Amino acid sequence: MANRPRKSSRAPVRSLIHLPLNTVRPSPENDSLYRPTQDDDLAMVSLAESIRARGILEPLVISSDLFIISGHRRFAAARLAGLQTVPVRIVRTARSDDLDAFTALLREHNRQRVKGLDELLREEVVEADPTVAHAALLQHCETIQDWDLSQNGRIDLGDTKRRSEINKAKWPMLKAVIRPLDERKAFWPLSVRAVHYALLNDPPPRHASKPRSRYCNDSVSCKALCDLLTRARHEGDVPWEAIDDPTRPIILGDAHDSVQSFVQRDLDTLFCWYRRNLQRSQPAHIEIVAEKLTVRTILEPVARRYTIPLTIGRGFASTPPRKRMAERFRASGKDRLILSVLSDFDPDGGGIASSFARSMRDDFHIRQIEAIKVTLRHDQIEQYAVAENCIKAKRTSSRWPAFAAEYGEHQPVYELEAVRPNDLQMLLMEAADCVLDVDLFNREVDAEAQVAAFLETARRRALKALEGCSQGDLSR
Repeated sequence: MANRPRKSSRAPVRSLIHLPLNTVRPSPENDSLYRPTQDDDLAMVSLAESIRARGILEPLVISSDLFIISGHRRFAAARLAGLQTVPVRIVRTARSDDLDAFTALLREHNRQRVKGLDELLREEVVEADPTVAHAALLQHCETIQDWDLSQNGRIDLGDTKRRSEINKAKWPMLKAVIRPLDERKAFWPLSVRAVHYALLNDPPPRHASKPRSRYCNDSVSCKALCDLLTRARHEGDVPWEAIDDPTRPIILGDAHDSVQSFVQRDLDTLFCWYRRNLQRSQPAHIEIVAEKLTVRTILEPVARRYTIPLTIGRGFASTPPRKRMAERFRASGKDRLILSVLSDFDPDGGGIASSFARSMRDDFHIRQIEAIKVTLRHDQIEQYAVAENCIKAKRTSSRWPAFAAEYGEHQPVYELEAVRPNDLQMLLMEAADCVLDVDLFNREVDAEAQVAAFLETARRRALKALEGCSQGDLSR
């Protein structure tokens, strides 16, 4: 069957006629969609002068009940010019019969006008189908949110129990805990392990009345620290935001109480998230791989500064992070991959760099690859006064024989968290500087500064245009 011609969406238009100016009525909906006409507007004054000299060259389009659909500015200018009649074309649509259809027709006739950003925003609202828009919104949210919900049976909570307060015997240890937290505030939140290693530099007593309870690198001290930090946060001696457990993430839905809060949040950060890829002109593609999630807050600022991707492997990284790294490498268009690896000094930590590099070469066919162990190396332990781990090396590790052969069977092991945050950042920056073409990097930084100035100008213009959006439109 042949396709039938589709009906035109345009309303039928009558032939040109002239009507008295005072019988034609501006549409109230026009001021809701577009900027209201101002008699002292220079463009309006200029249009009035043109109409006075040449007349109205393009007729107004009005509804059958004489409301203007297209030509509000020409109507206002004709009034300024002193015209008594105006040329019009009447469509067979009445505002009083179907306001939604009338408003859509108003928008359609004004589609080709040069408009401000606020006008375009309100104009699109007329065409948007709320049902379709909401379905699309929910679908987008599902792609970026991972709800962590579970259903449990009813649990008997028992009697109310109050957590015991910190007694005076624990005050010396509490003061010793607060000191490194204050010194490392720039790296909050810290892991408990990071605080543990900080205490080993000047061990306090775990209990003031027990002289032999000096804090040390063992499980008893670690347990005492965990308990003290929990109580100190409940009592307000240690800020909640100072300590975190990144191995137990909490996923929340990004919901808003009102559309105003959503719009305001995005306006506050409009054009503020741009970062130039400072690595784009480098001859090699560089990636950072770290073994521990607990050092993420320390390494992220450096990775952002250089715009180098950071992968937290949590031990030997699984296949998906390696595949994504291979995809980034191929997208860069470069022929050499450099891996900067940060891992513990223990049998497994020593194998992470070589294992990761071999996987990228053998599994993902990247032929030119170089792996660099940034830290923690044997030569850095004494230099940076790194405290040894209270747990001995795992003799069950497949890499234990090679580790013992190189360093001896009684070699202590050391964790990344034992390195001071400033030292860890410095080591990573030095490693980056060694593999970068510094001149090319500095040119990218200069280019980013120029783009930042352009974006700030664009941001101010956009915000100024959006000032026209009435708060009443966002009150739902």
